[in-house]
Amino acid sequence: MADTVTRSGTTSPGLLASLDPLLREWLPRQRWFAGKGRPVTGFSQVAATELLPAGARIGLYHLLLRAHQPQSPGDCYQLLIGVREALPPRLAPALIGHVTSGPLAGRTVYDALYDTRPAELLLEALRTGARIGALRCERDPEQRIRSGLVPRLMTAEQSNSSLVYGDTFILKLLRRVVPGVNPDLELPLALAREHCPRVPAPTAWMHADVDGDAYVVGVLQPFVQGAADGWELALRELAKGEDFAAEARALGRATAEVHRTLARALPTATLGRAQIQPLVDGMVVRLDAAAQAVPALRPYAPALRTAFTALADLAAEGHTWTAQRVHGDLHLGQCLRAPTGEWSLIDFEGEPARPLAERRMPQPAVRDVAGMLRSFDYAARSADPPAPGWAHTCRAAYCSGYAEVSGADPRTDPVLLRALETDKAVYEVVYEARHRPDWLPVPLSAIHRLAAADLP
Repeated sequence: MADTVTRSGTTSPGLLASLDPLLREWLPRQRWFAGKGRPVTGFSQVAATELLPAGARIGLYHLLLRAHQPQSPGDCYQLLIGVREALPPRLAPALIGHVTSGPLAGRTVYDALYDTRPAELLLEALRTGARIGALRCERDPEQRIRSGLVPRLMTAEQSNSSLVYGDTFILKLLRRVVPGVNPDLELPLALAREHCPRVPAPTAWMHADVDGDAYVVGVLQPFVQGAADGWELALRELAKGEDFAAEARALGRATAEVHRTLARALPTATLGRAQIQPLVDGMVVRLDAAAQAVPALRPYAPALRTAFTALADLAAEGHTWTAQRVHGDLHLGQCLRAPTGEWSLIDFEGEPARPLAERRMPQPAVRDVAGMLRSFDYAARSADPPAPGWAHTCRAAYCSGYAEVSGADPRTDPVLLRALETDKAVYEVVYEARHRPDWLPVPLSAIHRLAAADLP
């Protein structure tokens, strides 16, 4: 590995005050901003590092800012702010605004991930193990990072941001960050130690150290060349009227391989009545909160609650389950199919809305299965016309493939599967109501089915 590069990365006083009015307008419009529907009332600085001097042709700041909103403790966001005299046309989509006061007065600020030079700097920092201000880069010494790779920003809708370097690496930059061990780095590292081929092994990663806390802010992994996104692949096959059962079965096998490796690499636990009851209580609390937030859900709430109480009743009778580390937010968009036909799983962050400690807790592996079953339903419901039969076939094939590797078909534990799928559908209802109201009928159709079913 190259020698570590260390720089102070100090920032100018008054920087945040000068950016505040621009960020209040820009931040809520971003796809990855979690506080939709509530105004930003101010910011507080968690960390600020100057990566390129603002007085140069291109300046670059790395910021961790807490966005304050009513009824919210304030989420912390990672921003990479570029500074130029004026933006060339190619950077027009990146515009944040024109600064009128403070140390950047008269300059234009923008989302630097759209710009080649800042993107190149990030890769070089990872390649050399740089330490700049609060930022600390580390890497796997067994993997080589070649310099000079051409970067491009992935523009697909994501809850984070990703840069691809020369079709060789992909750098995922986490937008909403929390201190602590992030499963998006922790789990792929654990899988790499076990030589699991289903998950790209992390090549390098970036932390921000603030007052004794470490925030994981970026993870660099090999880019799966020619890979098809599972969601886009499923939609294409649906549009052509093609069967997806073989792919669903293969994806079930891949999921089970990852689960089997995680159970070997990290501690597992047994869930009995004492552990299941808090799990059920959390599901009920989420359901009640969702019903308050989304009126369309209220008529179904009593029937949905029975899915949770049935699980508690089963635990009270002495039934137990094995819990382990899981993906936590598995769906078709988190899966890649290589040109060879092999499936990979990516993005182990879990559901960002859940607290980090909860995302790192051992869970029944069927939770991931429930997420994927919901994803097949999403794909089928987005088709024109909807294709519920397609979803049913994929769900069955996925569970069969999973059983081929794990030895246990998830459908043989229908009470647990229904509870977890119901909990996921409730989460989806709230998400769609807040972010994509036009999609709300998709999870509501599942809510109708789950409320009407004695068992899935």
